[in-house]
Amino acid sequence: MATVERPRRGSLTVGPLRPVILGLAAPAVAMMACHFSFNLIDSIWVGRLLGPAALAAVSTAGFYVWVLLSLGEMVEVGLIAVAARRHGEGFPEAAARAAAAAVQYALLAGAVVSIAGFALTDWLFRAMTVPAEVARLGHQYLRTWLLGGPLVFGFFAVEATFRASGDTRTPFRLLAASVLLSIGLDPLLIAGVGPFPRLGVEGAALASVMVRGGGFLIGVGIALRRGLIRLDAPDWRALPTIFRVGAPLSLAGVLLSGIYMWLTRFTSRFGTPALAALGVGHKVEGLGFIAISGFALSASALVGQNLGARQEARARQGVRMTVGYCLVVTTVTAVAFLTIPRTLVALFTSDPAVIADGSLYLRVIAFAQVGQTFEIILEGALAGAGYTLWPQLTSTSLTLLRVPLAAWWSSAIGVLGIWLALSVTAICRGIAMTLFWLMGAWRRATV
Repeated sequence: MATVERPRRGSLTVGPLRPVILGLAAPAVAMMACHFSFNLIDSIWVGRLLGPAALAAVSTAGFYVWVLLSLGEMVEVGLIAVAARRHGEGFPEAAARAAAAAVQYALLAGAVVSIAGFALTDWLFRAMTVPAEVARLGHQYLRTWLLGGPLVFGFFAVEATFRASGDTRTPFRLLAASVLLSIGLDPLLIAGVGPFPRLGVEGAALASVMVRGGGFLIGVGIALRRGLIRLDAPDWRALPTIFRVGAPLSLAGVLLSGIYMWLTRFTSRFGTPALAALGVGHKVEGLGFIAISGFALSASALVGQNLGARQEARARQGVRMTVGYCLVVTTVTAVAFLTIPRTLVALFTSDPAVIADGSLYLRVIAFAQVGQTFEIILEGALAGAGYTLWPQLTSTSLTLLRVPLAAWWSSAIGVLGIWLALSVTAICRGIAMTLFWLMGAWRRATV
């Protein structure tokens, strides 16, 4: 006789909301910091050890890496929505089977995207019209990074498996260990210290994919022992829903990275320092993005489980509180961008031209920090509810505006026009996501 699962309440559906939100968000923010740190570590070591051209190369190659990470998040976002809903409904076995299908799909998708990357590398750098030395070094970095693409995709699925169950601590520990290893490996492989070969920018990429791949394999083992993944019984029927929920948000990330690639065409007109500054400014801006994205992951899981438990009021209150807590952090980062931008950019380089252009970037983008708080957290909440199509179509339209705005404004006021195009559109996306949340169509979404 077949056994029937008995419903069991999810861990995010009971108790006071403040400790639930902070307990979920703190490790999620720390986990996002770890994700962000990989490319940050590469950029700092490369900029310090190899100079502005190599720093610009890692930054421009990093835009295609961003494409890969965005596609990997398709599985992550979709699986969180599906598996968190199953946990909230009290069916952990169904969540484990959905996770198994997602992990196997992620490995295959990562291989396909990496192969496509190898085929497109030459075209990508020609399209960005970067200087020859930047393109040569960027080729080396990107081709090495692509070798580990499938394992990076797989790690996204493993992370989602833990977070959907309400556990953000385990993936954080895996990522923290990976970051510490990367900090040590990067200079050894870049500069060729001791018995290690001198690999330059390739060494930075190799260190990143090695430690992420190891984290994926360990994470799968832990999830199997806890029963969070059933590799022997994957639920392939969950994949269309995972894809439907995750695709809009993921493709928006792909578009955003594509926009940055296109913006390099305008930025490169102002020289290699401006090109390096675009990459540095984007990375320093990520300091605020770390907190926002971590709280957004919490909002996604919180909304998913509470809607599964038919507790809409609790979900809405949780999102309001999550936005408020995050604003405390992003207000601080905005003030830092306005008051000490040169200090922040100088962490990456001592080149005065790069510092000048990067400082201007941070001063302009500081005003977008509050807008991005509403944008990204509410995107996460809407994704947790399974409502992503219309918000992402709107966000995509606003993102596309960056290209004509940057072309128009840069011809009139120089590189400042490019930085303004990024800031203004980010603020508008925050307003749009707020309206989508308040209108409440997400309450009728099915997962």
